[in-house]
Amino acid sequence: MVWFVALNLLSHGDKFHPSGPFFLFFEIPHFDKILHFGYFFGGGGLLAAALHYRSHPSRKRLLLMVTLVLSGIGVVDEYHQSFFKNRTGNDPFDWLADTLGAFFGALVFSLSHQRLLPTGKNLPRQKETPHGLSS
Repeated sequence: MVWFVALNLLSHGDKFHPSGPFFLFFEIPHFDKILHFGYFFGGGGLLAAALHYRSHPSRKRLLLMVTLVLSGIGVVDEYHQSFFKNRTGNDPFDWLADTLGAFFGALVFSLSHQRLLPTGKNLPRQKETPHGLSS
């Protein structure tokens, strides 16, 4: 929810859009595409984690769900930006960066979560008490 609220605030124009003196250091062509990719990469990882721990879908299904949901949010966000002064909206390359970021965020989560978290096989066994309860 926080991710979505932050996206909405960033879409509202100059007040929240990353620009100004700080971003003068970043005279990188298409730097905004890097920002789009990075933001949706994070969102993809977060959504993948939430979906994984809620319903345990297969990797293929997880990647598909995350990519479709966040790609749809990216399209709506691009359309939304077209209503604000000093913002360009409906940029297909921003949407592409959003979609790729979401996919790769979900992919990185799906490939790394098993290595980061212990599985049931790796957990120490609990001792049983005489009453059948774990200690």
